[in-house]
Amino acid sequence: MSVLEMTTLGNPGWIGHSGPDQAKAKAFYKDVLGWTIREMPMQDGSSYSSIAVGETPIGGFSPMPEDAGAWTIFVTVPDVDAAVSKATDAGGSVLAPPMDMPGVGRMATLTDPQGARFAVITYESMAS
Repeated sequence: MSVLEMTTLGNPGWIGHSGPDQAKAKAFYKDVLGWTIREMPMQDGSSYSSIAVGETPIGGFSPMPEDAGAWTIFVTVPDVDAAVSKATDAGGSVLAPPMDMPGVGRMATLTDPQGARFAVITYESMAS
């Protein structure tokens, strides 16, 4: 089985958890799934709790609390703004508009016409 890189277009290469209590969520998934949780320093001086399987980061826990827990799949696209435009034209909705995350890339969070949440991302490393 081959492993796709996070930057492979169309790859759901990252998962993000959001919810009301990040500490409880991290403890739950660490215990149940055996994930390793590592604090990654961000360019703005904050940190981000990443999920690793072995040495490979696969996702993380949002530092911004939400009322209910949810997972969001981040799909790699060549142009976040174009993907948002296509999604809204096709009946999707924007939950979080395109934004730049220094040291990571450009991302937006959407729902499909049935209400399923997903995100699109273009990593900084993909810039030519």
